[in-house]
Amino acid sequence: MEKKAVIIPAAGSGTRMGSDIPKPFIKISGKSILQRSIECFLDIDELSQVVVATSDEYFDDCHSIFSSFDAPGISFDVIKGGKERQHSIWNALQIIQPNVSLVAIHDAVRPFVNSDRIKECFDVAQRFGGAVLGVPVKDTIKKIDEDSFIKETPSRSSLWQAQTPQVFKKDLIIEAYRTALKENFLGTDDASLVERMDKPVKMVGSNRENFKITYPIDLEIAKLIIENGL
Repeated sequence: MEKKAVIIPAAGSGTRMGSDIPKPFIKISGKSILQRSIECFLDIDELSQVVVATSDEYFDDCHSIFSSFDAPGISFDVIKGGKERQHSIWNALQIIQPNVSLVAIHDAVRPFVNSDRIKECFDVAQRFGGAVLGVPVKDTIKKIDEDSFIKETPSRSSLWQAQTPQVFKKDLIIEAYRTALKENFLGTDDASLVERMDKPVKMVGSNRENFKITYPIDLEIAKLIIENGL
């Protein structure tokens, strides 16, 4: 069976949350959001490595989180993050174990991802090269010009909202990141780096519980889910 790794960029700030603590390290009911996000992956078959990219001052926090896991056979590593998310992931890719074949990249602040969807994402990536969790958009999307006048209303039938994890064959995602770095391209997600090389990436249906904790209202929803067992 293919060996797997997960990279979790956790070098962001808490600015939009209005917090001095970076979002991944905010605690809910005694556990940080980052710890809860990592736990979603620990029962994945053949997971052999977890790499967290963060700032130097949170290395000790990461090691403390790692020590709380009873996960023999999994290597936990923390590395210094970069200026942008893309740079953090590139740094993490440099230390992925040689025997790993599939790499998942997951937002540190998506602690409610379903393990069955993670497994499906790995399976699809093994078949096609790349897979992304996502959901169909539920709102009408408008495309505007530079003066904010509406120019187009794209059909929702082909529009999906990307989530994470995004899973790729290791050689493919390393090539995509190396190419982007060489060409000074900064993508909005990992799949965009693969797409621009005309390589296939398949969407995998997810659910809306796999939301990203970004704003104070998101944190309140997360607390309700955790404290009420929703």
